[in-house]
Amino acid sequence: MKLLRSMGLVSLLALAACAGGVGPDYKRPETPSSAARPFIGSASPAVSTAETDNQWWRLYRDPVLDGLIADAFAANRDLAVATANLTRARALLREAGAGRLPQTQIDASGTYGRRSAIQRQPGIEREDWLYDAGLSISYEVDLFGRVSRSIEAARGDVAAEEAARDVARVAVAAETARAYADAGAAAERLAVAERTVALVEQTLDLTNRQFEAGRGTRLEVSRVVALRDQQRATLPPLRAERDAALFRLATLTGRTPADLPAEAGARRATLRLDQPIPVGDGRALLARRPDVRAAERRLAAETARIGVATADLYPRISFGGSIGSTGTSLSDMFGAGPLRWLLGPLLSWNFPNQETARARVAASEASTAAALARFDGTVLRALEETETALSRYSHELQRRTELASARNAAETAARISRVQLREGKVDSLTVLDAERTLAAAEADLAASDARIATAQIDLFRALGGGWQEAARAG
Repeated sequence: MKLLRSMGLVSLLALAACAGGVGPDYKRPETPSSAARPFIGSASPAVSTAETDNQWWRLYRDPVLDGLIADAFAANRDLAVATANLTRARALLREAGAGRLPQTQIDASGTYGRRSAIQRQPGIEREDWLYDAGLSISYEVDLFGRVSRSIEAARGDVAAEEAARDVARVAVAAETARAYADAGAAAERLAVAERTVALVEQTLDLTNRQFEAGRGTRLEVSRVVALRDQQRATLPPLRAERDAALFRLATLTGRTPADLPAEAGARRATLRLDQPIPVGDGRALLARRPDVRAAERRLAAETARIGVATADLYPRISFGGSIGSTGTSLSDMFGAGPLRWLLGPLLSWNFPNQETARARVAASEASTAAALARFDGTVLRALEETETALSRYSHELQRRTELASARNAAETAARISRVQLREGKVDSLTVLDAERTLAAAEADLAASDARIATAQIDLFRALGGGWQEAARAG
């Protein structure tokens, strides 16, 4: 009968626990209505309002880049760290979930020694072996939701770490594409510089012939030599820049620099798109970007922890029992030896001094307020990054148009000046000035192409695409 009453008490407490836990229930925060509107920069003809391609790097139609990004997803060390953090969060969720199950413990001991007359029992010698074994079981009745809120917080942590891993995937895809583009852009700028050196050397050869024919001066020859040497001096930094991009690419794909495949450095031009970039709108952006999702899930976890802290203000009730045996031999323990058992509830309550628990509640509330502020900041930052990337991309395209026109005009002027030098109509200083202008125009145009590729990748990264297909593959 007593056992039945105890079981009835447990059932009553379990039913009470179903009513829910203390602390606030989580509600997803609202975002500004203007955040769902089309982007300010989407009016540019360089972009379209179509939904962003998840595997945006395939828009470049470069199989080598596709393979490098796949390698990076499989072997990047930063992704390995993010994956390990996610595994840890999942393990902690399992630990929190175990709080809903009965906790069991087995104790066993064997000791030899002298016992006092008070400790000795009939049949036990003063000096003898004493064996003891027991099984205990306890179950916490989640009356005020401490366990359920702990599980809720752990689930939020897992979702936040999943999103953090997706953030890392977005970064890895973008940085791999950027390193590949930088290597190609440096190779293209190197080729432009080498062509410029070749042209100046042609001018130097012509100037030398003019000087030897008595139609020029040593000053003219020296100035052309100086220009040639200046242009040659631009070659080593460009080679170093290309090498640095390739070394960075090797690290991103989990390789040593010596192990980077030859095809990764075979590209001799920067990445170029032949279509407008699909950008979608603000609503799709906030739903897609994993950093926004991570901030929202961290807010959910911190909200649940308020409930965990609040539950410590109330009694913690457990129900448990134990069974065991003590004897001077194993046969006494597992035979007909003395048996002990206990069964009953246990109440634990830090009362009346609850200042520690109230301080923890206040700390959890402050952490939740900070998480909410971080979420709001993440939303605003996502919109800012996207609009900034759109603006830089469209304005750099406009700049390139002007630079291309300037390059064409400089090329025409340099060609005419060389013809006129051969005909003796101008001196070499005029040709020198035209060559210098053409060299600067060529370099500016090549640098603009590199900045356009960088702006494209920055825009793709701001749009938050790239993690979805990788997540399915992982």
